[in-house]
Amino acid sequence: MAAFFDTSIEFLKGVGPQRSALLNKELNIFTFGDLLQHFPFRYEDRTKFYSIKELSDDWPFVQIKGAIRKKEVIGDGSKKRLVANLVDETGEVELVWFQGINWVNEKIKIGIPYIVFGKPARFGSKFSIAHPEIDVLTQKNEQEGSLQPVYPLSEKLRNKRIDSKTIAKLMQELLTVSKDKIRETLPQSILNTHKLIAKKEALVNIHFPKSFELLAKSQQRLKFEELFYIQLRLLKLKLVRQEKFKGQIFQDATLLTKFYNEHLPFALTDAQKKVIKEIYADLKSGKQMNRLLQGDVGSGKTIVGFICMLVIVGGGSQAALMAPTEILAQQHYNGLKRYADKMQLPIALLTGSTKKSARREIHDALRSGELKILIGTHALLEEEVQFKNLGLAVVDEQHRFGVAQRSKLWQKNANIYPHVLVMTATPIPRTLAMTLYGDLDVSVIDQLPAGRKPIKTIHRFDSHRLQVNQFIRDQIEAGRQVYIVYPLIEESEKLDLKHLMDGYESVCRAFPDYAISIVHGKMKPDAKDFEMARFAKNETKIMIATTVIEVGVDVPNASVMIIENAERFGLSQLHQLRGRVGRGAEQSYCILMTDYKLGADSRTRIETMVKTNNGFEISETDLKLRGPGDVMGTQQSGALDLMIADLAKDGPTLQLAREAAIQILQNDPELEKPENSVIRTQIDSMRKTVVNWSRIS
Repeated sequence: MAAFFDTSIEFLKGVGPQRSALLNKELNIFTFGDLLQHFPFRYEDRTKFYSIKELSDDWPFVQIKGAIRKKEVIGDGSKKRLVANLVDETGEVELVWFQGINWVNEKIKIGIPYIVFGKPARFGSKFSIAHPEIDVLTQKNEQEGSLQPVYPLSEKLRNKRIDSKTIAKLMQELLTVSKDKIRETLPQSILNTHKLIAKKEALVNIHFPKSFELLAKSQQRLKFEELFYIQLRLLKLKLVRQEKFKGQIFQDATLLTKFYNEHLPFALTDAQKKVIKEIYADLKSGKQMNRLLQGDVGSGKTIVGFICMLVIVGGGSQAALMAPTEILAQQHYNGLKRYADKMQLPIALLTGSTKKSARREIHDALRSGELKILIGTHALLEEEVQFKNLGLAVVDEQHRFGVAQRSKLWQKNANIYPHVLVMTATPIPRTLAMTLYGDLDVSVIDQLPAGRKPIKTIHRFDSHRLQVNQFIRDQIEAGRQVYIVYPLIEESEKLDLKHLMDGYESVCRAFPDYAISIVHGKMKPDAKDFEMARFAKNETKIMIATTVIEVGVDVPNASVMIIENAERFGLSQLHQLRGRVGRGAEQSYCILMTDYKLGADSRTRIETMVKTNNGFEISETDLKLRGPGDVMGTQQSGALDLMIADLAKDGPTLQLAREAAIQILQNDPELEKPENSVIRTQIDSMRKTVVNWSRIS
């Protein structure tokens, strides 16, 4: 069967070489299978006729029937248009054409009944429909109303006269020749449990639904299957890894207990304790740990990472922490060195700017096993960095490292893989975490440390500039420091840099008595570090920056974050920036400055920020606004190669699909039982490179 669906689209009746080349290039459709899985994005309801009296301009499309009473061509040149008056027994509507006027004028005749389909628009008390579809009314088309599919297209296809109706015609042809070749891909037990319709029925009705009810059932069936196979793949990866990769066993908690009882300067939150228990259970399980630790900015992930390192070091092994930037690596090192010194544990920092002589010492101490904890950047991945025995690799801000870089850390041990703890302060919506990191175990710190006051977020328009400046002044007089962040969007770096410099000048004019720092991406790293350090030492009171500070210095004394042109930032970025303040015990503030003109999405983003400090709530809204690919920066994971499911809306279906996949693998890890043969056949038919196992291939 697979061979049939791999047939080139060129050989479908009605396609041929030229159309085939267009479909390849514009829609990525190369085979019969690709076309069959090119799903409609909406449907036009041709099942019902409306009377002209019922029309409303907030309806997307309507179908009416009536006769043309009169028609005339009005205006000249670019203002020329054809206007026809269609009447039924309840009223009259104008039909208007601005293009193809002569052709339409010849086609439509006065006094003949027509079926008209289009979008109604109101002008005063009158309704009009621009460029409607119009067909002569027959007994057949009056009774055969249906839900008509509307397919994703490109401008180029439209110009070549390939529209949604063309695709629908090709689809009908394909379904006619392929109906008997569509096989079932889910076991009967899953179909029964989840009340899913058959695959063949779903594919026919997703393209040409007989009713709204059948359309809903088809969508549910295909979404469930897609999410089921994605989860099955991820869970199978996890299972194989756990079976294949044994983990070093660490159960000596002596150092951990000593640190906890004698040196920990604050009480851990319940969420931190829960996560430490989960990690400790992994470390002593004998299986290699791969865990994702999610927690908002400032929730105390790093101290959790350090406490877990103590279990490793207590077991006679070494630990490493890798951060994406030198500033962040330096910050982790400074923070953890205090604790390591109290415990008399050797700790070192390795970055691109570590001097050659210091590097040699670090390399020697690592190989001998004398150096217990190494903090660093990508420099940790270099060949010459060799550990005696790396027991735990902690990766901070996971999304900035590729999987290949992570696997380089795994290769650091010759005989047994180290345990891996991946940390991120970017809250990932549950559905996205289950799809992107479904092969990792996930732990969440969803509590802020005691004594931390939630950051107050306020929205102000540019016209409130004087009040905002006064507020900055008051905060500085009270001993605090302030960040002012400007957007930097790559397409217009020159313009934005000018924007930043203009901003810098106006801040200097407004606050002549205060020392001011400036940091942006075009500065050399040492100049940037120098400015950041001045701000951290409280030598400057205001830091003007682009988003380079999003992941960066921890300055507990900075209590105000002003974000200029806040409407130009994504939600997760706004949330990350806000997390730069609120590090100390004082009340902190985030002020979002915008223009009066705000689009609907921008307004939603700003309102969400003002309403909540909860990173997960924010990430859920972000997912709904932007879609999964953008939330993660890029569609860096093949797991997002989705055909019909939508992670922003299909969370409940994803949960059911994951549970079904878990159950199947628990009862039959190798998928050898006869009832799972359809799953086995489906997986075997896939090319090795394909990550979405639900595809027809």
